[in-house]
Amino acid sequence: MRSIEDVAERKLCTGCGVCAYLAPESYRMVDVLAEGRRPLPIRPVGAAPQAPGCAGHEADALKACPGVGLTADVDDRPQLDGWGPVLGMWEGYASSSSLRHSASSGGAATALASFCLEHRNFSGVLHTGARADIPYLNEVKFSRTPDELLEHVGSRYAPASPAEGLGLVEAADAPSVFIGKPCDVAASHKARALRPALDANLGLTIAIFCAGTPSTRGTLELIKALGSDPENLKSLHYRGDGWPGEARAEPGERQLSYDASWGGILEKHRQWRCYLCADHTGEFADVSVGDPWHRPTAGDPGRSLIVARTARGVEVVLAAIAAGVLVATPVPNSTLPASQAGLLKVRGAVWGRTVALRLSGLPAPRYRGMPMFGIWLRKLTVKDKLRSTVGTVRRIGRRGLRTRSKIEEYTPR
Repeated sequence: MRSIEDVAERKLCTGCGVCAYLAPESYRMVDVLAEGRRPLPIRPVGAAPQAPGCAGHEADALKACPGVGLTADVDDRPQLDGWGPVLGMWEGYASSSSLRHSASSGGAATALASFCLEHRNFSGVLHTGARADIPYLNEVKFSRTPDELLEHVGSRYAPASPAEGLGLVEAADAPSVFIGKPCDVAASHKARALRPALDANLGLTIAIFCAGTPSTRGTLELIKALGSDPENLKSLHYRGDGWPGEARAEPGERQLSYDASWGGILEKHRQWRCYLCADHTGEFADVSVGDPWHRPTAGDPGRSLIVARTARGVEVVLAAIAAGVLVATPVPNSTLPASQAGLLKVRGAVWGRTVALRLSGLPAPRYRGMPMFGIWLRKLTVKDKLRSTVGTVRRIGRRGLRTRSKIEEYTPR
């Protein structure tokens, strides 16, 4: 991968937007209908991309790109095999009953961010929300008050590039919270090593467990299944108002369960890079939050599994509990694999997929310090191993992986 263009055109882009933050004169993020958010070059016509060895902003963008690969920090934090560092784990929910109800699970991520705004004098929270003019698309939000944050609560199973807004964090007059998918947070982790001012202002990073990002085409299919029309859409909710809640649109003729909306529609539209992801639970964050699927959801108003990855994360979680903003109880580390039962095998399968791509002469992300081969060896059945290798070779043709993607901006009608 010699440039950001290589990453995007070779279908290894996660859509995080960190390249547009680090090299805004060279890239802007656009939506590609069948793939996701992608960097569109905006150099003068005929100008050549900068080489990785040069000192330009484009070289920094490539260094921070999570699509190329990830390297785990080597330190003395305790590791949960296959799940990254874990310094503390809780199950809990926002003490605000309205937030708990409207959130996708227990509202813990929003509660922690609100705590930082109200009790730690943080400048703001960088996160994702629906576009006001086109509600089925996402845009970067920088909320400075808890009320602003609450306007955008809930999951957004659609392309988002919150890392393109990291300049707002860097320029703030006090630390800020960053909330994103694991790849977004990993990008911020790599970028802070290049930008001291960003490093100083990233007061807390929160990653949301992620099983992959569906394209906008998936959302359009969902809107149709809900009996709605993209051109007249006023709002779209993928989950929430209960746990896990139903997908619903306004106006809309029907609602769909989480299994029907995600399992029946959206997951079929995940971008290719998500099939090569080794970090679905936010190993590079201070705190990662997701659903405790190990327990039944029926009749439960919502719960979050909260994983502290750093000492900073532990301190903020405990302080939020002490302040009464978060209601949470410590749970054993075994709760994480029990809650996300399929993700360990997914991580093992990624090893097989990346090996198959390289043997086929195609690029694949490189992971260092993130165990994968042992999981592939121990956790996958023979059938799973063949699916991860031989199945990937078959996908090369079906997904056109030998052909470079053309980055064409999607324009809503």
